[in-house]
Amino acid sequence: TGLRPTFGSISRSGAMVLCWSLDKAGPICRSAEDCAIVFHYIHGTDGKDPGSVDKNFNYDGVADFKKLKVAYAENYFKRLAVDAPERKVLEVYKSLGADIKPVDFPDSTVYPVNLISLILNAESAAAFDELTRTNRDDLIERQDKGFWPNSFRAARLIPAVEYINANRYRYNLCKTINDFMKDYDLVIVPSFAGRQLAITNLTGHPVVVMPMGFNQNGSPLSITLIGNLYEEAIILAAAKA
Repeated sequence: TGLRPTFGSISRSGAMVLCWSLDKAGPICRSAEDCAIVFHYIHGTDGKDPGSVDKNFNYDGVADFKKLKVAYAENYFKRLAVDAPERKVLEVYKSLGADIKPVDFPDSTVYPVNLISLILNAESAAAFDELTRTNRDDLIERQDKGFWPNSFRAARLIPAVEYINANRYRYNLCKTINDFMKDYDLVIVPSFAGRQLAITNLTGHPVVVMPMGFNQNGSPLSITLIGNLYEEAIILAAAKA
């Protein structure tokens, strides 16, 4: 089970920079409760990361589904097969007492172009600028088209205007997702459906990703719970349940 916490909820001091406005640190543990324990000890700021803040983490491990407002992304789930394992997750939450509302998760209408690649590539190229300028990127073993050395090199040609406009779109995206999420405590989504993974990465919303079984080939499958900013306690308790 993994927790990608709200942007800024854990100091990133000591970690390698990839993308200043996207980088987040979080625990990967055996269970949701283990993630909560680790998050309890590492969340907040140490004074070394100006992008981190101190927020309360009021976790008691109890998810009161009579009070929690739970939704699922119907626009993603309807693309799944009738017997898709993800659907069993909804049945489990219903059996726990959750009144799950079908919703359309904002997707292509709010994310019409691939903002995350543009922003990530530009910022990572800046972070590794010296590596590129000194040609030490030639020492990296992988040099295929999509790997980091070539993305760093190519990103030097991204116009500043495009990077700034991408972040202007991102600002509007943050407002849209905040307005959408304020009506729910958590939204259940298939982990790799649509654009929600890129969207929440850009907006900084926390997610818990937990195992839910295996596919026909024996590979593990997961489900994702999206929460409101700084509400890690709620999605972790729901994941524990």
